[in-house]
Amino acid sequence: IYLCYEGAEKLYAVFFPHAAHGHEKEVLGVKTDPVALENQKVSGAVRTDFILSAEIMALTLADISQTSIYMQGFVLAAVGIVITLAVYGFVALIVKADDVGIAMANTSSSIARVAGRGLVYGMPIFLKLLAAVGTAAMLWVGGSILVHGMAELGYAGPEHVIHDASATVVTALGFAPAIVGWFAKSAMQAAIAILVGAIALVAMGNVVAPVWKLVRARSQKIQR
Repeated sequence: IYLCYEGAEKLYAVFFPHAAHGHEKEVLGVKTDPVALENQKVSGAVRTDFILSAEIMALTLADISQTSIYMQGFVLAAVGIVITLAVYGFVALIVKADDVGIAMANTSSSIARVAGRGLVYGMPIFLKLLAAVGTAAMLWVGGSILVHGMAELGYAGPEHVIHDASATVVTALGFAPAIVGWFAKSAMQAAIAILVGAIALVAMGNVVAPVWKLVRARSQKIQR
């Protein structure tokens, strides 16, 4: 549900930026200190990454549940190491890309200067594209986990509907059935994630955040 919430919140910020800013203030509070704002952004990114990584590990464990405990431990350790190296290594490259581009732009080689300037000017576009892909991935993963989880709990209706609908799309288009079927299935799972995320968004802004503020206020009064 958290991934659905995060994905829906990002879509909300794209289509309704002013309302999304008000929602963020309601949920997270008003931060005016640049350091506090930076810490807030970092903690949010770490939290999202932690939850996404945990769900990847859970999906991996579900796929190898029939193997021995030793094999499960080995596979989970390997996946954890790969995820850590891949994700944080990629993030490190992105963070340092501007510095590399500036350094290349200041060299004597004309080719390096052109490449460096292209890297500096291209990073904002790349980051926007990466944000869009990340949002789509969150919605897809969140939706697929919800649908699969409901099926495991005995509510297989959404899974059957998605399967039948994707088969209908494949039949109607009549080409690349594997690719078309996957995209159709993923799109419908993402749609469910958006719906669930929108509900969570409303609940966070109108129920959870006000209640949490009230609890914190009373706790501070008691401590005084």
